[in-house]
Amino acid sequence: RRIDLVVGIGYDDDLRRAKALLEKIVEDEPRVLATPAPVIAVAALADSSVNFDVRPWVKTPDYLAVKYALTEQIKLRFDAQGISIPFPQMDVHVHNGHAGGQEDSQTS
Repeated sequence: RRIDLVVGIGYDDDLRRAKALLEKIVEDEPRVLATPAPVIAVAALADSSVNFDVRPWVKTPDYLAVKYALTEQIKLRFDAQGISIPFPQMDVHVHNGHAGGQEDSQTS
């Protein structure tokens, strides 16, 4: 069974270093099957992150345990290497004006 993880890194992080670390994390997990080979690829340039697809194969009974173990190792090892896992952010701009450009009609 294939595990599908999406792992985002910051735009300022080293893409090649992050990919190599993801490959090492998957390689270090003994329950990941060698065949078919895991896929680790840049999948999207998202709003707040560069996203990797991490897709190793495992035996069905190992699915959840390996998924959880990989997720934990990614967080721990990214932290240790200074690779950020950004969260979605939004800039909100507040303008001093009124909806539709209408003037305020206050009376004194």
